[in-house]
Amino acid sequence: MSKAILVTGGAGFIGSNFVPYFAAKYPDYHVINLDKLTYAGNLANLKECETMPNYTFVEGDICDEALVDKLFAQYDIRGVIHFAAESHVDNSIKGPKAFVNTNVFGTFNLLDAARRYWMEKPHQYKPEYEGCRFHHISTDEVYGTLGETGFFEETTPYAPNSPYSASKASSDFFVRAYHHTFGMNVTTSNCSNNYGPKQHHEKLIPHIIEKALAEQPLPIYGQGTNIRDWLYVLDHCKAIDLIYHQGRAGETYNVGGRNERNNITIVKTICSILDEKHPRKEGKYADLITFVADRPGHDLRYAIDATKLETELGWKADETFDTGIVKTVEWYLEH
Repeated sequence: MSKAILVTGGAGFIGSNFVPYFAAKYPDYHVINLDKLTYAGNLANLKECETMPNYTFVEGDICDEALVDKLFAQYDIRGVIHFAAESHVDNSIKGPKAFVNTNVFGTFNLLDAARRYWMEKPHQYKPEYEGCRFHHISTDEVYGTLGETGFFEETTPYAPNSPYSASKASSDFFVRAYHHTFGMNVTTSNCSNNYGPKQHHEKLIPHIIEKALAEQPLPIYGQGTNIRDWLYVLDHCKAIDLIYHQGRAGETYNVGGRNERNNITIVKTICSILDEKHPRKEGKYADLITFVADRPGHDLRYAIDATKLETELGWKADETFDTGIVKTVEWYLEH
């Protein structure tokens, strides 16, 4: 009998890279993809799953208690891998409420449905449900910002600075509470900035590629000095797979690419790849760079120490930024 795994937000950027990988790797899992198909979800990114016998798509909202309960019962869900989230910081500045609804209440709703379906009482799973696990995907932004040195570790105190990161921090704490109060088998991963195929064009890398190809100004916040640790999306998917199957219950694992770059460097790198692969009729793509007013509360630097994941579970990123960014630009040129 195949084991049903509920993946939430599987039509989003990271989810639509994870679902095809996961469903192909585990033919004995029935992957149920629950996605609300907001502006950030795109079923075209899941074309390769449509012919997979072990894949089912359900359109719906993780905040819909009746729907979530129905899915647990209908498919006998034995695991949850939770991606679904509002994730764009600029949007959280304009409209924070949606972030509280989806990221806080939605996560709570999933946790509580799993608790009711899997457990007899606190710290006691129903017979046959002992192995059921809830894996929660979070972000490095919950840790706040770093100065020029140092790294976020799993023990770094939370200090979220945007409505987005505050909502993710809250969801992380609910996951933690369900482990400590109810004994639920949970794991959490906090990742650095992802990039790669299928990313929504509001995010930095696809936004710059799109603007460059349209020969429009390439906007960079402030002076472009904000630093991020960049993680190729498939490396993240492999880490989630590993944590879901082998991580210790109740633990958090940081996932980072060890690829720190400031924004101006990212943009210049993209420009030079495009100069080579898709040259302009006149001039270079870097000529289009323009600096715009900085984002409110813009964190200076994020960088993750992934030592725990590397040493405990043997994970290692396959892509460096220099290899991953070429693959990414090539994907966008094809699409």
